[in-house]
Amino acid sequence: MSSNQDRPSRKGALVFLALISAFPPLSTVLYLPALPQMVEVLDTTQASVNMTLSMFFLFFSVGLLFWGPLSEKFGRKPILLSGLTIYVFASVFCAFSQQVEQLIAGRIIQALGGSAGTVVATAIVKDLYSGREREKIMATIMSMVIIAPIVAPVLGALLLKYTSWRTIFLMLAAIGAVALLRGMLFRETLSGKYTGSVIGSWCRLFVVLKNLGFSSLLLIFSLAPIALMAFLASASYIYINEFGLTEGQFSLFFAFNATCAMVGPTIYMRMRRHIEPKLIVTVCFTLIAVCGVVVSVFGHISPWWFALSVGPVTMAVIAVRVPGTHLMLEQQDEDTGSASALINFFAMFMGSMGMQLVTLWPDTLVTNLGHIQIGVGIGCSVLWLLCRNKSFIIQPPA
Repeated sequence: MSSNQDRPSRKGALVFLALISAFPPLSTVLYLPALPQMVEVLDTTQASVNMTLSMFFLFFSVGLLFWGPLSEKFGRKPILLSGLTIYVFASVFCAFSQQVEQLIAGRIIQALGGSAGTVVATAIVKDLYSGREREKIMATIMSMVIIAPIVAPVLGALLLKYTSWRTIFLMLAAIGAVALLRGMLFRETLSGKYTGSVIGSWCRLFVVLKNLGFSSLLLIFSLAPIALMAFLASASYIYINEFGLTEGQFSLFFAFNATCAMVGPTIYMRMRRHIEPKLIVTVCFTLIAVCGVVVSVFGHISPWWFALSVGPVTMAVIAVRVPGTHLMLEQQDEDTGSASALINFFAMFMGSMGMQLVTLWPDTLVTNLGHIQIGVGIGCSVLWLLCRNKSFIIQPPA
């Protein structure tokens, strides 16, 4: 572990890392209850409003590739502060958008800024921790991050009861400002900066991708978020439009799903004491496929059936991210910023593809989601079983 940060500051650093890692769920889940309302207020279509979600994740993923290598050249802190500043101003722009096209543009800029926090957070974890301790820290951060999607939809529904969806984006601006102020106090964790050019730092992405062990694992663990992001894009329409729930009721059902996500890393760490991580990953991928079958067959019956069948999928996707990220980082001794960028980029990019895929046939959202989960579960399971014991995969210490 790095000694850059003394022991009293580590608890505060952990909370801060969780906050900047939570920007993706905060920036999406908080306004999920407002999606049907936004279709009406902005006089547009469901597909157009969904673009504010999918474009956010798409450009968030692009931003990861932009900021990650730069954090190796200029340091973690300058990149973090730059991104957070952009995020704050873009959130205010979103709040005052009058047309859906303006909102989409604002969300793109917001995503580019917010992505700096996520990529820097992962790099800082690699800077400060190693081995089994890194895995524990990642599980802790992920569990803390999931608090956001538990609280956010309830808070979003409450805000909608008394104000409009615009207030939600002003709140995101305030959260970004708090993170920006805290970031100014955070100490630099990068010990040795990249001395080449800016272009050269971006080219390090390709160097990392040439690592067969890293790229193989990257492919496998980037598929799992498709199942989760497809649920995020369809959840409000399924609960509110298909099952006839109110925005408040939707927020409670969504909070249940988020709770499943929160316990995922905790369950993984407890199981890891007695079961080999490779086996846990295999079980998680299989569970995604099995639950996809349950969603397809029984998900239409009631909101309870739907919630109980998609909850385990969320838990499995989040749980498997802990060993997946740890294993991928273990493949790279250098270029941590680039590795972090690629890990988060492909997760976000594939997730955005899932968001688009689930809405291709808007009249059969539940069935679409079930089929996506089946395909993701089977695909990940097969690829994992083919690669997990190969000699080019560096195994982390027990």
